[in-house]
Amino acid sequence: AMAAERALAVATCTAPVNIAVIKYWGKRDTDLILPINSSLSVTLHQDQLKTTTTAAASRDFTEDRLWLNGKEEDVGHPRVQACLREVRRLARKRRGGGEDTAALSLSYKIHIASENNFPTAAGLASSAAGYACLVSALARLYGVEEELSEVARRGSGSACRSMFGGFVQWQRGERPDGTDSLALQVAPETHWPELRILVLVVSGEKKPVGSTEGMQTSVETSPLLKHRAEVVVPERLAQMMRHIRERDFEGFGQLAMRDSNQFHATCLDTFPPIFYLTDLSRHIIALAHRYNAHHGHTKVAYTFDAGPNAVIFALADTVAEFVEVLRRSFPPATNGDQFVQGLPVGSAALSQELVAAVVTEPRPGAVQYILHTKPGPGPQLVDDPSQHLLGADGLP
Repeated sequence: AMAAERALAVATCTAPVNIAVIKYWGKRDTDLILPINSSLSVTLHQDQLKTTTTAAASRDFTEDRLWLNGKEEDVGHPRVQACLREVRRLARKRRGGGEDTAALSLSYKIHIASENNFPTAAGLASSAAGYACLVSALARLYGVEEELSEVARRGSGSACRSMFGGFVQWQRGERPDGTDSLALQVAPETHWPELRILVLVVSGEKKPVGSTEGMQTSVETSPLLKHRAEVVVPERLAQMMRHIRERDFEGFGQLAMRDSNQFHATCLDTFPPIFYLTDLSRHIIALAHRYNAHHGHTKVAYTFDAGPNAVIFALADTVAEFVEVLRRSFPPATNGDQFVQGLPVGSAALSQELVAAVVTEPRPGAVQYILHTKPGPGPQLVDDPSQHLLGADGLP
């Protein structure tokens, strides 16, 4: 019977990026990754942005190993270890403490390979997708089906929100042990079919101040952040859930912009101050406001995370015109045909009035490319063995 045991147990999953419309910034417990406020996000479609992770276990492996985008990394990273430990703990609990002979031995070493189809630290929420994917693959490998958003949270706070598709709330929770700090789906990705997202990639650079370090400085020094967490966010969260439920783009868009602006105001209120928005980000913000003013209502809404890339929400019938506005405002340097990626975008003619009112000072080459996407589902299991990132030898 032992000989029949496969040398290698393997599982592969994909997981999505999410973009917060009510921002998470600040931990009340840095070990357990418990936030000072609840947050709300939109899960992006994996056809455009995803992490793929393969986890394999074998009695023949001599040590745990990890590869990110083909390069071996430190598997001893405390957050990777926290996820491994938690999933193994759940597996043990599920087996009632006894070693189930049919189940994968928890003492086997593990190999993990992970790949993004987008630049890693460019402010595209790669840690959220990465840890959600890691936890999904490990859970699959060990046969665990519990509440996994709590485990993903231990890798990266925002990762808990990538455990679901559509519109997702990360509840702050009250308990010191964090058992009630988890993600819940507010509405599935099918709920608002017309909603579209444009990611304006302005730079593939690493950000100046990492989120982990930045947010703790904010917690320690910003009185505005304390007010935001205690007073502003609870009310905004309820409003945002209502706008989503009612598919009210006007309300959704305005609130997303206000919350993004307040998050960046708390960064400025941090001491020393943190600057994630660049001159170009501010140019994009002004452009969005001019465009909306020209139309007399909110047709596009921006949100920026801890980095310079802009994320723009719009309804499908606005995309072609606004992409043309972006093309005129940031004429592509060289990649004219590759400037817009992802979902197809129709062509649009712009009136002279619109161009005069909205396209004020073009900045050639300032936006590297635009990714057109939409809300999508949570982590997916990959059944096709040819898609595994690790070979039969357990190596990439």
